[in-house]
This record gives sequence, structure tokens and C-alpha cells, in this order.
Amino acid sequence: MHQVDRRTPTRPPSPSQRSRRQPQDSRDSGVATIWTAMAVAALSGVAVLGFWLGAAVVARHRAESAADLGALAAASHAAEGPVQACERARWVADRMRVTLLACRWQRLDAFVEVQVPASGLGGMPALSARARAGPTGQPP
Repeated sequence: MHQVDRRTPTRPPSPSQRSRRQPQDSRDSGVATIWTAMAVAALSGVAVLGFWLGAAVVARHRAESAADLGALAAASHAAEGPVQACERARWVADRMRVTLLACRWQRLDAFVEVQVPASGLGGMPALSARARAGPTGQPP
């Protein structure tokens, strides 16, 4: 037989007591929000790193292209003399929005060095590139 303990009344909880009750397993409430916030932060960090790396690669390619074109322009005007040829390299560098650091001649070869400011890449130094152009019939 089943005995009932008559010392404590068995009344249903009042509405105010029901609202104060916690769910059985309240240890994990809000965990999904924290995981979501961490995932968004991680993805944002990866996106910023990708943008920064992509901008650095584009700036480096721009510097290399400007150096190559400047050296070719100087070599193509070699018959006019080194001063005129280097002016042509400067003209190319100005049009490509880079800074011509050096233009020098060694025999018939033009050596050009340019620098590209690392715009949009906070804390990164300016990127530079060098190129050489000259007659094709002679070994380097």
C-alpha cells in the first residue's frame, strides 16, 4: 500500500512561483549566442587578413609591372641618350602612379627601380621592384 505524507500539502504552484522556476538544464542557456559571436569574429578576421594579403599582392604586381615597363621604355629610347631614356622611364612611372627611385645605364642595359606606396595597408612599408632591359642579342 502507498502512504501519503500529510505534513506537507501538495498544492499546485502559484503563477508567481511558476515564472521563477528555471528549466531543468539551465547551464547551456546562451551558449549558441557565444559560439555564433566567436564564429563571426573568426570569419571577420579571416576576411580582413585576406583583403590585406590581396592588397599587398596587387601592390607588388603593380610595382613589378611599372619597373618592367619603365625599363623597356628606357631601353627603347637608348639611341637618344641616357638622359632622354631615363626621362621616358620617369614618364612611364608617373603615368603608373609609382615613384622612380633609380634609372641607370650599364653598357647598353637600362636598370630601373620603382617604389609603390602601400596604400590601404596600414603599417606595411612601401614596395619596390627592379627591372633590366637591353638589346636581345647580347648575353646578360
